[in-house]
Amino acid sequence: MTVTIIGSQLGDEGKGGAVDLYGEPADVVVRYQGGDNAGHTVVFDDEKYKLSLLPSGVVRGKECVIGNGCVVNPETLFDELDALRERGLNPSVRVAERAHVIFPYHRIIDGIEENDKDDLTVGTTGRGIGPTYEDKAARCGIRIGDLLEPETLRNRLEYVVPKKRATVEGFFEAETDEAFDVDYLFETYREYGERLAEEDMTIDCGAYLSRRMDAGDELMFEGAQGTLIDIDHGTYPYVTSSNPSAGAACTGSGLGPSVIGQGEVIGVVKAYTTRVGNGGMPTELAGVEGQTPGYEGGANTSEEEEKLATHIRDEGGEYGTVTGRPRRVGWLDMSMLRHATRVNGFSGIVVGHIDVLAGLGEVKVGHSYQFDESEMKTVPSTTKGWERCAVNYKQFDGWPDVDWSAVAEEGYEAIPENARSYLEYIQDELDTQIYAVGVGPAREDTVVIENPYE
Repeated sequence: MTVTIIGSQLGDEGKGGAVDLYGEPADVVVRYQGGDNAGHTVVFDDEKYKLSLLPSGVVRGKECVIGNGCVVNPETLFDELDALRERGLNPSVRVAERAHVIFPYHRIIDGIEENDKDDLTVGTTGRGIGPTYEDKAARCGIRIGDLLEPETLRNRLEYVVPKKRATVEGFFEAETDEAFDVDYLFETYREYGERLAEEDMTIDCGAYLSRRMDAGDELMFEGAQGTLIDIDHGTYPYVTSSNPSAGAACTGSGLGPSVIGQGEVIGVVKAYTTRVGNGGMPTELAGVEGQTPGYEGGANTSEEEEKLATHIRDEGGEYGTVTGRPRRVGWLDMSMLRHATRVNGFSGIVVGHIDVLAGLGEVKVGHSYQFDESEMKTVPSTTKGWERCAVNYKQFDGWPDVDWSAVAEEGYEAIPENARSYLEYIQDELDTQIYAVGVGPAREDTVVIENPYE
C-alpha cells in the first residue's frame, strides 16, 4: 500500500516528523516535488538532522527516492549524502532520471527576479527552484538523465546558457560570471553525472516504484511545503513553483492516481499557523519585517500581540531550517484546513505542536472568514479576495504546560481536557479522524491513535 504525507497549511507543519512516525513499515520513501528550498528537521536518537533535499526517511535507513517532479541541485544532494555518511549513516538514495537539474544560473536569476518584483516579491529562499521549474515548463530544462550523457549535456548547455546570459546582461543589466560559462558548467555537471553513475543512483522512477510495489514493498510519499502554497491551489502568486498537494504524488512519481488514491493520504496540521515570506495570512498575530505586507516593526500592532507572537515563535522554534528566517505566526485557520482537506482528500490528520500553546490563558481559532456580507468557510481564489477577508474567531480556554513525555506514554486521555476539546473541534470541523497528536519534537513525543499501515 501507499501512505502520502501532505502539509495542510503554508509549510513547516512538521511533515518530517510524521514521515518519521509512520515510516517504520515503509520500505521506500519518495519525495515527489520541490527542491532544496524545503527544509525539514528530523530528530532520531536525540540527534537532529536538518535536510533540505533528501527525504526525511533517509535517517532511518529507508531507501529514499527523489522523484521526477522534483528539481535537484546535485551539489546539495552530495553535500547532504556526505554529511550523513560522516555522522555514521549509510543512506540509500535514488534519483529520477526525469527530474530537472538546478544550475548556478538558476540561483542567480532567482535572486535577481525576486529583487525586481517589488510588491509581488514572494520571499523565496533564492535556491533557484522557480527558474528551474520555469525552464521545465518552457522545455529548455536539463534533466538528471542528461548528466549521464556528455554529448547531450553539452548540446543542451550550448542552447540554453547563451539565452540566460543575454537575459541577465541585457534585460537585468547585471554582470555574469562562471555560472554562465558553458565549459565550466559542462565539466562540473559532467562530474556530477559520473558520480551518479558510479553510485548507481539514477532510475526510471515510475517503473522502479512499480517493481517495488509488485514485490510487496510498502511506499511512503513525502510532500514538501504545504497545500496553501501550491501553485494551483494556494495563495497565488505568493506560492511555490510546484504542487505540494496529493495529486502531484502521481505526476511527480510516475504512479497512477488509483495507486495513490487506494492508500492513505494524511494531512499534517500545526496547532497554529506559520508562514515564511509574503502573502495572505488572515490570522497573523504580529508581523515579521520584510515579510508581512504593511508591517512596520510593531508600529501597527499591539504590544500584547507582539509578545504573544514572539512567545509562540520561540517556543515552537519557528525559524527557517534553510534560511534561519523568523516565521510569521498566527492562530489556527480552519478555512485553510477545510480547503486543504478537500483538495487532498485526507483520510486522516496528524496535529502537532499543541505543547507550544500550553500555558496561554486562551487559544483562538479562525473559524471562518467574513467576506463582504457573507461568512466564508473556505479560502478565496484571488489575492484581492484574501485582502478583503476578516476573521471570525472561536475562543478556547487554554491548557496547562504538563509533562508531555508522560502524556505521550499514557495516551490520548492524558492530554489536558481543554487541549482535547481543541483537537476534537478540529476533527469535527474537518470530518477527518485524528491519527496522531504531536506533543514534542521527537518521534516518541507523539500520541498515536491510528496506524495507517494496520
